[in-house]
Amino acid sequence: MFASQEIENRYHAAFSRYAAAMDNNMPDRIPIRFFFEEIAAKYAGYTTQQTACDYRLAFDATRKMAMELNVDAAMLNAIWSNYGVGKGASWKYFAVPGVDVSPDSVCQFHEPASEADLCMKADEYDEFADDPTAFLLTKWFSRYTTRLSPPGGPVAFQHNAALISGAMAYARYIGSFGEYADKLKYEAGVVSANAGMIKAPFDLLMDKLRGYQGSVMDAFTQPKKVLKACEALMPHIVKNALGGADADRNAPITIWAHRGTVPFITPEMFDGIMWPTLKPVFEEIIAKGHRILFYGEGNWEAHYDKLLEFPAGSIIYHLDKGDPLKLVNTIKRKFAVSGGLPYELLAWGTKQEVEAYLAKLFSALAPEGGYILDSTALMMQDINVDNVKTAIAYTMEHGAYSRSSAAKHRERESPSNPAPMEMGKRPPGVCIPWEEESRGYTHLSGDTALVRNSWEEADFWVYNYIWTTLLW
Repeated sequence: MFASQEIENRYHAAFSRYAAAMDNNMPDRIPIRFFFEEIAAKYAGYTTQQTACDYRLAFDATRKMAMELNVDAAMLNAIWSNYGVGKGASWKYFAVPGVDVSPDSVCQFHEPASEADLCMKADEYDEFADDPTAFLLTKWFSRYTTRLSPPGGPVAFQHNAALISGAMAYARYIGSFGEYADKLKYEAGVVSANAGMIKAPFDLLMDKLRGYQGSVMDAFTQPKKVLKACEALMPHIVKNALGGADADRNAPITIWAHRGTVPFITPEMFDGIMWPTLKPVFEEIIAKGHRILFYGEGNWEAHYDKLLEFPAGSIIYHLDKGDPLKLVNTIKRKFAVSGGLPYELLAWGTKQEVEAYLAKLFSALAPEGGYILDSTALMMQDINVDNVKTAIAYTMEHGAYSRSSAAKHRERESPSNPAPMEMGKRPPGVCIPWEEESRGYTHLSGDTALVRNSWEEADFWVYNYIWTTLLW
């Protein structure tokens, strides 16, 4: 139940505004959506160490900033530096504020320093592609942590403690999202900007398995094996994206698209590995009725033609680097656009510079709707809050649309049926199949469907934990 009639009215107005813009149509004004990260902690009077060690403070800080600054939509919690989840499981490559870096720093992931430290070796592509879930549970997780023993190693106190501690911390954290989603809606009147997450298979290989250098070198020396590994990741990425998605299909699923473009990989790698294994993921998700927020980190101008292959209205393109004017006759013909307000300007610009830039940005992207105000990047603690307030005030004053204007109403195109995706040796969502589990039961009887459902639910959470750890 909404905290007040005012909050309820605010929420419904924000929801209608945000939904219309995502459909590339014209709302009453430009919706305001900011992804507050560590800046929310600073705004609420916390150090990033405090929000890292208490995720409840992180949720509260994000909600407080979104409500008090009167934004329409916000990420439920963009301050991802969860001490309990990472350190409980003993992640190696995760730096927590006040533990591995200064108390006011940000959460940081770093890559292994050498080939020997990588979580997947150059000669293990075939094994990984054959059964990714088994590889994660038997080899990857122990290499990604300091306390888990490798296959054949001693299962000692530290090993068992890390398994239980990490899983319990994860369960508590994930279990809190529903409560805080309700708080964002019913107490603050703010729309959840997104739900669910995608990573491109090749990005995932670069992020958590072979590292950037290893993956790129492998793409030169053994491209077929890299492609096969990325293909094996596809159904699992879809499974996890849909598992965290908005059941009502209102909030988009976000892809954080970072090292898959210029200058990180060659055009040949993009056309031969990145795109052939990302496009089917998009097609599967779009076919299920979900929008995708394409959070294009870096400059994706070289690949606008690829994005335009998807149905109109199925994507919201987030502008980080690139010319807003280039979007007008390309991306914006089919899709809504968000972002474009430079992070650097919000961090170090003047009020006058922010207003002058917004005037140019709005003149390019806002006519006929389909534009959502946002910073180009997640907002860390060096953002100047006064500049954020300036951007919001300017949008309130200059971002309204005349209801008498002859704006086009754009319908979402129906998606085509995607080609069947190969599910692999072990289906997504499964660690130990029921058939394997039940084989050793000596007296399986009565309501066997009840027993099976109970097992599959428990087994799924093991799958969810290991795959979410990889995707984060």
